[in-house]
Amino acid sequence: MKYLTKTLFKKGIECPLKLTNDYESISEKNEFLDALADGGFQAEELSRLHYSPGVLIEHRDYANSLESTRELLNNTNSIIYEAAFLHDNLFVRTDILVKENNTIKVIEVKAKSFDSTAENIFKTNSGSIRPEWRTYLFDLAFQKYVVEKNYPEYKIESYLMLADKSKRATIDGLNQLFQITNDPNIRTGIKRKVHSLVDTGNPIMEARNLSGLINDIIKKDNHKIHGLSFPELVQNFTDLYTNEKEINWQNYNGHVCRECWIEQFSINEDNQKRPNIYELWQFRHQKKLFKSNIFFLDQLSKQDFDDSSGAYLSVKNRQWMQIEKRVAEYLGKPVDFYLDSENLKDKMMEWKFPLHFIDFETCTSALPFTKGRHPYEQIAFQYSHHIVYSDGNIQHKSEYINAEPGKFPNYEFVRSLKKDLENDKGSVFKYATHENSILNAIYDQLIDSDEVDKTELMDFIISITNKKENNKLVRKGDRDMIDMWDLVKKYFYHPYMKGSNSIKVVLPTIIKICEYVKKKYSEPIGRINLTSLNFSDNHRWIKEGYIDPYASLPNPDYSEVNNPIGMINKLNNGGDALIAYAKIQYVEMSSAEREIIKQSLLKYCELDTLAMVMIYEFFASELQIHSFQTNK
Repeated sequence: MKYLTKTLFKKGIECPLKLTNDYESISEKNEFLDALADGGFQAEELSRLHYSPGVLIEHRDYANSLESTRELLNNTNSIIYEAAFLHDNLFVRTDILVKENNTIKVIEVKAKSFDSTAENIFKTNSGSIRPEWRTYLFDLAFQKYVVEKNYPEYKIESYLMLADKSKRATIDGLNQLFQITNDPNIRTGIKRKVHSLVDTGNPIMEARNLSGLINDIIKKDNHKIHGLSFPELVQNFTDLYTNEKEINWQNYNGHVCRECWIEQFSINEDNQKRPNIYELWQFRHQKKLFKSNIFFLDQLSKQDFDDSSGAYLSVKNRQWMQIEKRVAEYLGKPVDFYLDSENLKDKMMEWKFPLHFIDFETCTSALPFTKGRHPYEQIAFQYSHHIVYSDGNIQHKSEYINAEPGKFPNYEFVRSLKKDLENDKGSVFKYATHENSILNAIYDQLIDSDEVDKTELMDFIISITNKKENNKLVRKGDRDMIDMWDLVKKYFYHPYMKGSNSIKVVLPTIIKICEYVKKKYSEPIGRINLTSLNFSDNHRWIKEGYIDPYASLPNPDYSEVNNPIGMINKLNNGGDALIAYAKIQYVEMSSAEREIIKQSLLKYCELDTLAMVMIYEFFASELQIHSFQTNK
């Protein structure tokens, strides 16, 4: 028999067609999924200590888990982890369930954070549910609905247990008391090293009673998803999944997700390869076009994207360029990249040498690593720094990494960065907004600190950052970092990028189309105007068979390590780096294993800033400016 579980219910909220088709969820594609999942399991293990002692129902099959739950609920009082309930075709397992006399508390644990001191956390001023909480609340409503059908004689209360950002850890190493492992025998992958809540310091998790709101979701029609109330969602999802009924997108307020539109509209095999409107960068009007039977890029007209409002590519300009080039590519016509030479050159002529390219690696955790820190507080544990000089020489000038467990690195991080950047007035570069956001977060941390040099550090942060409030610029430093992502977005486009401006997409595109970059970085480091802090002079950034340097980064080698406990199998993106930092916090980790992970982090971060340099070199070579003026 097929049962609609809470996992499937949440998948249906994302897209109803995912109940009848084996589509990969959007979240399943997210590179940070593993890190987020680890945080969730750690939060779950800590939350169980708030409700202890309890009984874990370890059975994974339906029959035994249901029977064990019934037996435990025969007691007057009981605490159950992973309690199981079945009603008709609906099946749920609750994170934590507490029975006290005639009351049953359903407690759903989420690693998501909230500020317990804030007002209107879950609802807007108008009374609607805030979008960021909708899925969590409907998930909890689904659990309460099934439990109540089984035990109508009991009062069912509904709780979300969340990390409270207003709280601070009162012990060092809280995160490490719930250690992430690779043990397949542990369901959550978390090895709990304490057995008492007292050992975790003051609580940072809070169970918020949301019974009133959950009752409103179940019984009233004013909270809807896909245009359907909760009872309608349950009925429709049950019919779709258990009875394999056909779906009509109009029944779900016209919702069609990227993965299922082809089947929904019976797109034939030939047209499935035709460039479609889901490919279009930052486009949000698919549903409107579907109603007019418009599915493909070649059905769109230029007048719909006409925008001459600025001196660079606007969103609409860029969208139309993507349409034109993608359709031409599909038809087998020659396509070339777009480079707004005139306006980009004007920007580049404003830059001051030497040019500084920086990239940060950071981490947030539901459970803080050190005393005094908040859940999900930003930790800046690493940066890389390349310099391009006016004569074209490139130096991997400096780097910083904290691989010492139990240490809050942010202030040392800024001190080191300040030391590296304060010796000249050269332009500083970032890629996207991350670095600016992190430095502003550290600025706020410094305000409440007792660091003797906090004024100097805060002044430095102000000098290279900007700050916006309500989308208005309120502060801009005299060396405010230049955003290369913004430059790419405004002045450059190639069909290879498929609308993306991610550095992981832009870099291999540059290498494919720029003969200068391709030829230069196919040579060993020792033969070109480049230094490296982590690679030998024989290292080639572009190797045969690897057009993408990120794909050729060496994986950590644990062959010389006895009983490794961290085991980061690859490290070539920000999600991997986040997980790696969390694991090198393990005090039990051998110095040899920690060093291996550290070296992998250093190599990855070095490439991030070198990638920015390569993009700069592409721009400069195409425009024949800066160091390339002498190479005409």
